[in-house]
Amino acid sequence: MTTTTIAPPPAGGAAPHPLLAGAILPTLMRLALPTSIAMVATSLVAIAETAYVGLLGTHPLAGLALVFPMVMLQQTMSSGAMGGGISSAISRALGAGNTDRAAALAQHAFLIGATAGLFFFALFQLLGPAIYALLGGRDGVLAEALAYSNVVFFGAPSIWLANTFASILRGTGNMVVPSVVLLLVAAAQIVLGGMLGLGLGPAPRLGMAGVALGQVIAFSAGAFYLYWHLASGRARVTLKLSTISVSWDILRDILKVGAIACISPLQTILSILIVTRLVSALGTEALAGYGIGARLEFLLIPITFAIGVASVPMVGMAVGAGDVVRARRVAWTAGTVATAGLTVIGILVALQPLLWAGLFTSDPAILASASAYLRWAGPFYGLFGLGLSLYFASQGSGKILGPVLAGTVRLLVVLIGGLWLVSTNAPAWQMFALVGVAMAVYGAATAFSLWVVDWGPQKRA
Repeated sequence: MTTTTIAPPPAGGAAPHPLLAGAILPTLMRLALPTSIAMVATSLVAIAETAYVGLLGTHPLAGLALVFPMVMLQQTMSSGAMGGGISSAISRALGAGNTDRAAALAQHAFLIGATAGLFFFALFQLLGPAIYALLGGRDGVLAEALAYSNVVFFGAPSIWLANTFASILRGTGNMVVPSVVLLLVAAAQIVLGGMLGLGLGPAPRLGMAGVALGQVIAFSAGAFYLYWHLASGRARVTLKLSTISVSWDILRDILKVGAIACISPLQTILSILIVTRLVSALGTEALAGYGIGARLEFLLIPITFAIGVASVPMVGMAVGAGDVVRARRVAWTAGTVATAGLTVIGILVALQPLLWAGLFTSDPAILASASAYLRWAGPFYGLFGLGLSLYFASQGSGKILGPVLAGTVRLLVVLIGGLWLVSTNAPAWQMFALVGVAMAVYGAATAFSLWVVDWGPQKRA
């Protein structure tokens, strides 16, 4: 299998590696292409799962609206936040020519991923009922939410490890192997989720639990293969679990970016959950419609992820090699590409919301709620993409605090604005408009933080 990997900075007069000297936009798009394909497949999984659940009924659809933010929290933390910290640390080490440190970073990344997976498993097995009840889940809706949640978070360790191993490979500049594996994982999810959820073919009809089980099986297989690839010596960095010796310096190199970066998806999920809780008071149909509309916002994250994650090794290696000017140019280029792509999507769904909402239901009340969300939030998707892409690029630099604070501002806009709207008995469309304004604030604040923060010369890893 052909891969794209980062080599240490060349000695003497040898030509520099393309990630350090190649034209930025073509290099960025070349790295982003494999991940883009995998992320499109991930988006298709979300569409397929929502369609399967829609066939199961309104209560399952509303229950999924409660659980899906938690599933995306796990995905964005493991692949984008902590995963970005892992890729950043490894790429900076390789940019400085320190392959031994990169190997040690991979070992510690495994420890972090395994621990986080077990934490998510325990959290939602123990507190799932209380969390979904707090979000407004009652009776049949709560039962369906738990049927999905209990199974999908049983597989949390596999999901965390699969994304951790993929992040290690991306940190070396290898985008192909993790993308192909995640593409196959997505395809398996679609097939297995449909079979087990709806009882297609010889499979039993397990309902919500079956849809979740398809995800667990697919990610478990993906995690196993990626571990084998890293342990076999086929990658730029070899993962040897038998020689792990815990170093707080190595852990700190990952966590100083990854742990802080994890605040950002948490803020995003909290923003969604606040609106979810407020909309749930308007009825099951309104909640189900909002869940359909908001799911598209979650799908924008994987799309932007493809651009953002491609910028991480480019920025990280440039910073490791001391070329901060190039690192910042990579960041702004990635932000421009992400903004353009998401603006097109946002305008399209704002003008034709049934292109998305009509995929999942024909219920007039649910369609009205979903359409209202898309009309008000869609025009701001481009600024959301700008903020998210610059967040990833900042991970590569090792300076992530600014974008995280921008996420805090977004959360405060949703919280304060939402409470005010509730106090005035505002209709749902005003709540959806608030979501759009918060996206715009997030994008502008993140761009401002990147503009003013000095990435400066850094010591090599």
